Amino acid sequence: MISKLVIVPAPRAISHHAEVARILGIDIITGQYPEGAKLPGDAELIRLFGVSRPVLREGVKTLVAKGLLSTKAKVGTVVRDRAAWNMFDTDVLAWHLEGRIDSSLLFDLGEIRLAVEPRSAALAALQRNNAHIAQMRSSIEQMRRERSSSAGFAEGDLRLHIAIAEASNNLFMRSMGGVIQAALRASFLISAPVSERERDITIEAHVRIVDAIKNRNPEAASAEMANVIVNGIKRLQDSVATPQGKRRTVGGLNGVRKRVQRMDQT
Repeated sequence: MISKLVIVPAPRAISHHAEVARILGIDIITGQYPEGAKLPGDAELIRLFGVSRPVLREGVKTLVAKGLLSTKAKVGTVVRDRAAWNMFDTDVLAWHLEGRIDSSLLFDLGEIRLAVEPRSAALAALQRNNAHIAQMRSSIEQMRRERSSSAGFAEGDLRLHIAIAEASNNLFMRSMGGVIQAALRASFLISAPVSERERDITIEAHVRIVDAIKNRNPEAASAEMANVIVNGIKRLQDSVATPQGKRRTVGGLNGVRKRVQRMDQT
């Protein structure tokens, strides 16, 4: 089976196992090799990729470590169920975005953000220093300079959320900020505000997050962050439907937001 997304010219050999892992990873994510499918044997893959057996095996070992493949004696190399894939792995996320930006993935991302980022903002309000606030203000100014539909606006938005994760002084939240930034960038680009009024409202909502963090008000920081994320999900709902043709209701996400706020009050 040859990838429909990546064409490997026959005369040009791939010299690095990471490229083999990337191409196979994208093929798996896009369904060229569906869950439960058995990959072709080593000889066929070596011929398709034009690589040595050790390079091929290193590429396959990479995918095994990321949860995409399993290898068993007398069975071969098999694609694992999607539930086993390590979705916090930077390569796996990047391959999802490179191969197919699935609306369901973006909604799932919104939900995990809603579960984590309000708490991150609350911690930032307690832990921040002046350098953190300066970085956040710089990100806001970048958003003000850019059109809402531009990559620059999304980059400024991303920088702000990463700065808040850094200011939380929580190693896990800081690591999560780095892991999901590629997916956040795609989500921001798709759900960016389209009108000038929406753009201004969005920027001011982010300003309120930073103000709450600067004023060391964790409850307000958490609530304002939840509001920003929910509004972003609303814009995403207006842009795309889930693969089954259904839209996820924001009402359910509002319920999550209320639970987050109650947690911060305890």
